[in-house]
Amino acid sequence: MKKIIMIILVIILICGFIYIKNYSKDKPENNTKKQVKEVVKNDLVSYNKNLKVLNNKLVNSKGENIVLRGVSTHGIQWYRKFANEHNMKILRDEWGANVFRIAMYTSEGGYLSNNSIKNDVKEIVDIAIDLDMYVIIDWHILSDGNPMDHIEEAKIFFSEMSKNYKNTPNIIYEICNEPNGNITWSNNVKPYAEEITKIIRKNSNNIIIVGTTNWCQNLEDALYNPLEDNNTMYALHFYSGTHGYMRDKIKNIIDKIPIFVSEWGTGEADGNGQINIKESDEWLSVLKENNISWVNWSLSDKAETTAILKPNTDEYSLDDENLTESGKYIKKIMQSYK
Repeated sequence: MKKIIMIILVIILICGFIYIKNYSKDKPENNTKKQVKEVVKNDLVSYNKNLKVLNNKLVNSKGENIVLRGVSTHGIQWYRKFANEHNMKILRDEWGANVFRIAMYTSEGGYLSNNSIKNDVKEIVDIAIDLDMYVIIDWHILSDGNPMDHIEEAKIFFSEMSKNYKNTPNIIYEICNEPNGNITWSNNVKPYAEEITKIIRKNSNNIIIVGTTNWCQNLEDALYNPLEDNNTMYALHFYSGTHGYMRDKIKNIIDKIPIFVSEWGTGEADGNGQINIKESDEWLSVLKENNISWVNWSLSDKAETTAILKPNTDEYSLDDENLTESGKYIKKIMQSYK
């Protein structure tokens, strides 16, 4: 009798195991996971490899359109701690980011006064490489608005970086963030860009982003007097609370030159004011319709509207309770691309 009961129990267990296995296979959430994994794979550098410009759009090595979206650090001389593997992995896996921008200020206590900050840049670049993400090395001029002022230092920096990452498809070089002040494209920005491009091209044919005058708002600079390099893109920067008036102008030239929005924020140009969801939605709609890549400002806990994290947030926490209103908005928008 005991033997018969044992046989019946074994049969029941086997049948139960078969049912659970088949049921799990057909569950919708498992199919969803497969789809998400496929989308993430298509975002990775190992799939897309070397990026290039084709017909004024960013494409991968197969000639397929690709849209990069991610976040930028604030100045790493102040907010380096948030650019760590833990956070960058969450940005990739949970938010859907496929690019990370390193804002290495040149002035404001940055590279020009402390060259060792380039080691932080390399550490963050190496994390991005390990995570199979694209990464922007940003020569972040701001108060030193004329890029020609420190062209010799820039030559040394980009020579070292391009040699160090000679055969690395992950790297994008942003060679002059927000040129500004009493300068012109023809006399200051373009000659600078031509010299730095020569330095980089000795080692790499990766994408180069060049800032335009007036804090990257004058894209007509590049429209009427473009650089000759085939893998150069032009930076557009905007802040939703301030620059809504620029959209009509941008719409008229968005297909005529290769554009990369390497910095934008949900608030006003100084990083403060109110978060402007309506204007942000309208800007992002234009970018999405035209396959324009973008990077949001900024991964920091600075007490300003455009910071992703609330003040005094732990360096290893991107949990929703630590996100600002802007941070929650950016996470939701980024996930919509997955």
